[in-house]
Amino acid sequence: MPLEKLKWVYLIMLSIVWGSSFILIKKGLVGLSAIEVGSFRIIFAAVFLILIGFKSIIKIKKSQWKWMLLVGFLGNFFPVYLFSFAETEIDSAVASILNATTPLMTLIFGAMFFKAVFNQNKIIGVAIGLLGTAGLILSGASINPDQNYLYSLLVIIAASCYAMNVNILKTHMSGISPLGIATGSFTVLLIPTLIILYFSGFFEKDLSNIVLQESIGYVAILGIIGTGVAMIIFNKLVQISDPVFTTSVTYTIPVVALGWGILDGEVFSAWQLISAFVILIGVFIVNRSKKVFSKFRKQAT
Repeated sequence: MPLEKLKWVYLIMLSIVWGSSFILIKKGLVGLSAIEVGSFRIIFAAVFLILIGFKSIIKIKKSQWKWMLLVGFLGNFFPVYLFSFAETEIDSAVASILNATTPLMTLIFGAMFFKAVFNQNKIIGVAIGLLGTAGLILSGASINPDQNYLYSLLVIIAASCYAMNVNILKTHMSGISPLGIATGSFTVLLIPTLIILYFSGFFEKDLSNIVLQESIGYVAILGIIGTGVAMIIFNKLVQISDPVFTTSVTYTIPVVALGWGILDGEVFSAWQLISAFVILIGVFIVNRSKKVFSKFRKQAT
């Protein structure tokens, strides 16, 4: 399959998987604390990736492990815990919507630290996508005034971590296989996460509790599919496309998350659905090869 088409296949797959992650976090929080949800998510993902990708990390050079450590913490460790804490106060769909600021952060950090050059379409597309995101947030706030939107800042911080991570992946780790990156970045997190889980108080709980067991089951799916498998696909997408296209998945994730939220009884308005459509327009413009306004300029001259 041509790379131009393949990157769209990966984008759709990630949209479905990561769009479903937010409802899984919500379900996990029913019987687990935010720290426990984050810890189990990383542990399940790390064990899964080590089992299938151990051979891939042997090929990683010693000089590349410093970047692997940075990718592990920026792309996985911090965001995983930040999202878990955020969803203790805001709806799962709202968290996914706020995550759509990632492409903007990618533009900013790419220009500031990685000498990235962005064309007219990327800037316009990101701006339109953010406009749709703002519409989703404002309409959501009016429907759910009881939610603590200070916790939304945790999602913005997580989005900034993702933005730094994708630029590092593109500039410093293009020579490593997607499986190698995913496995290596979670391997360095396993011991710190086990220590955090040990001190979280989890082992003092009644492990025979059905609600607790169900929550662990949801987080297992989240860790293996929503994190382990998804990171392999994501790292491959980074290698065959540019950072802004890769992070534009955060524009389509809210559409999937909104669907899960509606099924789970979360309240949404027509304005939120319209805003979701605006977001998709932004994604289209970001990835359009021809300049949006070039036709109009030619007609004007």
